[in-house]
Amino acid sequence: MLISFFGFKALFIIAAAIIIAMNTGFIFMFLEKKGWIEANINTIQVAEHFSILKDIKARAQNYKFSLKNLFIDFAGIIKGSYALSEMVLWWVILGMLIASAFGAYVPVHFFHKYMGPTLFGLFITLALATVIEVCSEGSSPLAFEIFRQTGALGNSFIFLMAGVATDYTEIGLLWANVGRRTALWLPVITVPQIIIIGYIANIIFR
Repeated sequence: MLISFFGFKALFIIAAAIIIAMNTGFIFMFLEKKGWIEANINTIQVAEHFSILKDIKARAQNYKFSLKNLFIDFAGIIKGSYALSEMVLWWVILGMLIASAFGAYVPVHFFHKYMGPTLFGLFITLALATVIEVCSEGSSPLAFEIFRQTGALGNSFIFLMAGVATDYTEIGLLWANVGRRTALWLPVITVPQIIIIGYIANIIFR
């Protein structure tokens, strides 16, 4: 979906999201080691000498290729894809409706003045993302509308990423299932990374 909207610029968004996810994971590992956040009680202990590659190889060797198994696997993929699309499609449609309303009724000068490729525009976009956050899929059309109106890829990136990082439901789930400190650290760790990369994106793709 991102590639269909942004073209090859979407690869930057995807790569930057992966980098932020990995950085955040490593920082959380450090915080947990220092005892500054709660330890996840749902952590599964992995054997010291466990190898993912060996596990994949063993599973592949034990898998019996047959027409019946291939049909069952293919049917499972189709069923899972349908369930996923049924869950996501309505959010995409909602996002497209909101994006269309923004494009039709919000004056162009508003986008350029308040959501342009400036540091001020980045923080305004961050504030809107925090309030509007629909879902990752539903936010994509809105993010593209920002890009279409302003040409600011960094603002679109912030709208996509910061909405999730500051979403109260995500933070609430962490609060309830892991702990209060872990939940509060999530936006503290992720938002500065998102702003920095968004600022760099506006410079690179100006």
